[in-house]
This record gives sequence, structure tokens and C-alpha cells, in this order.
Amino acid sequence: MDEKGPLDIGEDEGARLLTAAVDLVVRHAKDVAGGPVAPPETGTAWLRDWLAGQDFETAGRPEHTLREVMAALRRWGVHTTHPRYFGLFNPTPTWWGVAGELLAAGVNPQLAAYSHAPAAVEMERHVLRFMAARLGLPATTEGSFTVGGAEANLTAVIVALTRRFPSYPGTGTYGLPRRPVFYASAESHLAWLKIAHMTGIGREAVRLVPVDAAHRMDTGRLREMVEADRAADRDPFLLAATAGTTAGGAVDPLPELAGLAAEWGLHFHVDAAWAGAIALSDSLRPLLAGVERADSVTVDAHKWMSAPMGAGMLLTPHGTALAESFRATTSYMPAETDGAPDPYATSVQWSRRFAGLKVFLALAMAGRPAYAAQIERDVRLGELLARRLQEEGWRRVNDTVLPVVCVAAPEAEAGGAESSAAWHDAVADEVVRGGQAWISTVRLAGRPAIRLCLTSHRTRVEDVEAVVSALGDARKRNPVGYA
Repeated sequence: MDEKGPLDIGEDEGARLLTAAVDLVVRHAKDVAGGPVAPPETGTAWLRDWLAGQDFETAGRPEHTLREVMAALRRWGVHTTHPRYFGLFNPTPTWWGVAGELLAAGVNPQLAAYSHAPAAVEMERHVLRFMAARLGLPATTEGSFTVGGAEANLTAVIVALTRRFPSYPGTGTYGLPRRPVFYASAESHLAWLKIAHMTGIGREAVRLVPVDAAHRMDTGRLREMVEADRAADRDPFLLAATAGTTAGGAVDPLPELAGLAAEWGLHFHVDAAWAGAIALSDSLRPLLAGVERADSVTVDAHKWMSAPMGAGMLLTPHGTALAESFRATTSYMPAETDGAPDPYATSVQWSRRFAGLKVFLALAMAGRPAYAAQIERDVRLGELLARRLQEEGWRRVNDTVLPVVCVAAPEAEAGGAESSAAWHDAVADEVVRGGQAWISTVRLAGRPAIRLCLTSHRTRVEDVEAVVSALGDARKRNPVGYA
């Protein structure tokens, strides 16, 4: 029998493979700004033809295959690492984060059981405790790294159900005397609907509360909805505030909502998936006032903390409820370690990669002040973007300190909502197809607008000017009435 297995290519060949991969990644980082942000089409037919030749029956040449894969990724995809990507919360990852991904993949620790990876688990817990402290949460706060904000919010709902209904871990919704319901802003991320489905309470349990003129949850309407549900013998158990809405960057009135949650005996959750990063800035952290009173908080490091996908975080001061929500014992898992909870018994996932290393390395190597300076710089660039668009005759339709800018053309709005939506879609599509920038359209409280968000730490003043110019050109080429 051969000494080496058929998948063991050896350290020397492994080094050549990784070196080739690193060269491709670095070259992409150097060249991406010089190319289009997005392709003019999806390229599905081309991709399927190429993949038809990958039958997996014969071994490919490593460097050739790597080059082909990178060429496909570069040609057919939106480049979220481009400095003129003004889209969703998909940042350019830091090099520290990229290095963390490589180390995590190479060592490949298994984070299900503490005893298998104490170094990895403790590094993650250190990051979680650090973020909890910056948010003002108690020193006893526990939590976990998640795939993203949706999993973190799912975890929060499960913990809230466990806290409120002692029978839920055993019998689920079957044993509940009344129908549970919970509340989130109409401008919140609608992963809540999927979460309600998964937890068994049903999508109709989600109460989407109308927003005020600043697109924040309307507390008056919230009170009316809670009173109506109680009068109908429903059982409110959770109030979910949003700190940094996806569409317009609004921050719900956290202190007032915390007070209402306490008055009504509701679990108070804050979805700060994007804006939670401002806790790293001493000057911006006051925008999150009230988050310290939360029963759980979601923060995504792969958003404004520029970590590679995916690095969500769920934090809660209710460690006992977290453990009760996910407890499990099996004969094949290692014995528990005193004073150190096993991640598989305190989170949705079982087997899990070392997701927190990329965040740990970035914080350890760059330091919090560098993150604070970057976030504050992004805010200033957002202010510049808003000012330049207003100077060019665009009307801003959102009101936030955060660097997400939503604008509309007055001449398009005059024709009504549907006509306005079609026109703004056409203008945004022309900018994207031109490859000059990536932007999107939204409806804020039903009002169509073009949305631009600063999410890359490589974005500069010249990139702001370029997207303003691209929007202006597209606006001229699409006169109202011809969109």
C-alpha cells in the first residue's frame, strides 16, 4: 500500500497551490478598481457551457484550474470589493480578515466542542465579550458567532420564546395557551418572516409596525398594535428594534422601545447587524443609546467591520436561556469542560468553522482606534455624497447620520409613485450596466428612491464624484416620460 493517500499532494505542492491562489487574489485586489463593478449581463449560458466541461472524472491542472475559476469570478459577478460598489452591506474585506480565513481553513479547528478547540473558542469569546462591552452590555454576556444576521436574529427569537414560555423547548408551539406574536419595524429586514416560519409560530405572528417621518418605528402605532393583540387574546413576547435599517439607515428610538419592552414584559432585541459597528467609535457610539438595555443584540462583522463573509454575532446577557434553547447531549460528543460551554450546545450550529478568527486578527492587528477612524471617515464621505447629490438637484428622502443616502429626482416624483419607480429603476439600471458603479433602488415607506451606501474601506472622494457624475449622465439620458 502506498504511504500517501490519493488526496495528499504534500507540503511542497500545497505551498505552490496556495502561492498561486494568493497571487490571483492580490492581483484581483490591485486590478478590480480599474474594471467594471458589475457585468452587463449574468452570463448564465457561458457559465453552464464552461461547467459542462468540468466532469470531475479527470484531474485538472491546479494552476490552470485556479486561473479559470478566478477568471469566471472576475467576469461574472458584482464586485463588492470595488471602491464604487455603493450597494448592500457587502464590504471589501481587510487583508487581516483574509489571512484569518486562510489560517482557519488550514488548521481547520472543530468548534462544536470546547475540548477540541479551546484556543479557537476562547478567541471567539474574547471578541464577543469585547463587542458586548463596547455596546454597554453586562460583563456576563454570552453569545456565538453565526453565519450572518439572519441566524443571529433566529437565535434571538428562540431565546425569547424559551424565556417567555417554559414549555417551548419541549413541546414547541403545541403547548402554548395563546398565539405568540412579536413586533418589528416595517422598515426592518424581513428575515423575520422566515424566522417566524422556522420557529413554528408562523409568518402571521410577525407584526410590522408602521414608521414615522424619519422611517423609525412609530411607538404610538406600536402601542396600539400591542393593545389590540392582547385584547384578541394573543401573546406578545418580543420587540425587535433595528439600529440601521437596510433601506434607509434609520435607527429606531432604542431608549423609548427599551422602556416599552420593560413595561410590557417583552424580550427586547436590537438588530444592529450593520450599525452595531459604530460602537467602536467613541464619537458615534451615542447613536446606539439604549442598546445596553437589550436582552439580545445582533452585529455582523462582515458588514461595517469589513470581515469576509460570514461573521455574524449574537450577544445576550441571558446565558441560561441561551443554553436552555440549544442544549443537547449525545454519547459521541466529548464531555463538557467546567466553566467553558460547548458551542454546539449554545448555538444553532453543531459542526462549525472558526468564523471568529478573521475578526480577532483584524481587531488585534489594526486596533479599535483604526476601526473608529475608518467608520468616522465613511460617515464623512456619506455626508459629502449627500451634499453633492443635492447640489446636482437630487432630493434626499432619508434622514440618518449613517452613510446610506437615498435620493429621488423631483421631476420623476411628480408623475406618481409607479411612474417614479419605473424611472428610478431605469436610471439605476443604466448606471449598473455601464459598469461605473453599483447602486440600487428602494421604496422608503412606499416612496421610490435610488439608494447608495458606503460600504468599502477603499472608497475615496474621487469614487463619490464618479458615482455622482454617472447618475447625472443617466438622468440626462432618461428624460421623464421616456423611462
